[in-house]
Amino acid sequence: MTHTLFILNDAPYGSERTYNALRLAGALAGKEEQSVPVFLLADAVTCAKAGQQVPEGYYNLQLMLGKVLRKGELALCGTCMDARGLLEAEMIEGARRSTLAELADWTAAADKVLVF
Repeated sequence: MTHTLFILNDAPYGSERTYNALRLAGALAGKEEQSVPVFLLADAVTCAKAGQQVPEGYYNLQLMLGKVLRKGELALCGTCMDARGLLEAEMIEGARRSTLAELADWTAAADKVLVF
């Protein structure tokens, strides 16, 4: 199995950087023998906020993260969550609070690391 770690830093909406990262993560998650863990840092932690309502026809990162969760893990930087006043209970199902130490472990174990 190939483990491709995605590290996202940007806000969920505004630029398409996070959107494109999750498009790629979702495509990889759809392939056999792929594990796709995603770690959200900085403003990217808000991507996992539950209850997102976007205009009709606009992409919804909450739904895109759901696809990734089928084949990987979703961890959020706890320090980044605290800085933004986010609680784990506010996040989508399957997302969990994490630490930089866990990100370091994931990075060491990954076959590939993609940073967006």
